[in-house]
Amino acid sequence: MSLKSTLTQLREPVAMAMDQLRANKLRSGLTILGIVIGVTTVITISSVINGLNNNVSEMVSSMGTNVIWIFRFPVIGVRPTTEMLTRKQLTFDDAIALKTLPHVVGVVPSLRYQNFDWGSGNVVAKYGKNKSENVSLEGTSADNPDVYDLTLTQGRYFSQREEDHADNVVVLGHDTAEDLFGDESAIGKEINANGSFYTVIGVQDKVKSAFGGGKNAEDNILHMPISTFKKVHPEQLDYWISAKFDDQKNKGIVEDEIREMLRRRRKVKNDADDNFAIFGADSITRLWSQITGSLFLLMFGLSAVGLLVGGVGVMNIMLVSVTERTREIGVRKAIGANRRTILLQFTLEAMTLCALGGLIGVLFGSGFGLLLKFVLSSSVSLMWVVAAFVISCSIGLVFGIYPAYKAASLNPIEALRYE
Repeated sequence: MSLKSTLTQLREPVAMAMDQLRANKLRSGLTILGIVIGVTTVITISSVINGLNNNVSEMVSSMGTNVIWIFRFPVIGVRPTTEMLTRKQLTFDDAIALKTLPHVVGVVPSLRYQNFDWGSGNVVAKYGKNKSENVSLEGTSADNPDVYDLTLTQGRYFSQREEDHADNVVVLGHDTAEDLFGDESAIGKEINANGSFYTVIGVQDKVKSAFGGGKNAEDNILHMPISTFKKVHPEQLDYWISAKFDDQKNKGIVEDEIREMLRRRRKVKNDADDNFAIFGADSITRLWSQITGSLFLLMFGLSAVGLLVGGVGVMNIMLVSVTERTREIGVRKAIGANRRTILLQFTLEAMTLCALGGLIGVLFGSGFGLLLKFVLSSSVSLMWVVAAFVISCSIGLVFGIYPAYKAASLNPIEALRYE
């Protein structure tokens, strides 16, 4: 059968289906409500997940794929045990020793102080009448920009000489600089952070956030030489070490070399487990994959309920329609319509009903996805739009086939007698 003849045969049932929808607008609208809700849910949640996935990928890339982190216990996707929390801390000398490894091109030891308890010791940075609250203080090394590929919007990073002399110089995070100086230059200005005075020598660019909107804690920070940090907070001794290596293909070798050196320095027995943790950006990716897996199940559950309710509604209304149009079916059969034509007509009516619901759901879901872009990371996925629409049409086929079969099976003589 040619395509032209097939389209000709489909034209009449489709036209009749549209006539029935127009004749019962309110009933049709209520019938497809479940389909609309299900499709809208699929597209909205998939848009949010897709947008967050893109942001996480960009954030991980900005951290550098060739960076390994070392801490005394794992902090990504693992709840620390009592044994982990009581482990001996890493030291500054551990970081210096790692610089001697053959494939390591840069090592940054870091110390941080942050207190987010409002009114109880949280760090406040001030310049004139302006202030920025809940600021994090981070002591790090002059190699930090090289290891993390940091971008500055103003000034420069501190030098090794300033680190050696423990100079009171700082590089401000994006939000801290904005709070204190607005649009004016921050370079050369002196700020007060919890009673200590520092000269601003640089301002860091905005750090990529996984969630797009809102504030990022990494933008409300003061970077200073680690020696300067020790003067202000000598009690902070919990080092976080970042090591950058030369090539991704050497990652396994570098991890083994770091593990061997730290086990030797920390005097770990041969049969004992590591008393430190080595991890990288791939740990964030794995954790995020677990989270998005749960979000996907939530999306599937919510949309399945809406689509199931919509499908049951479609079947119910089509059964009512078959009953209401029993005489019409009898007349059509009496003048030559065969079972296949009746079956096709009522199946197409159900599919058209669901396709209309799917189309409305696509419009609503895409609209919500675009609006959420201004609040939360969101990116409408064409794949999910097409998938949601196809599923809505499939619902019409699955739930419309029984009413269509019932209509096609009516005896024409009994149908004509129906009152």
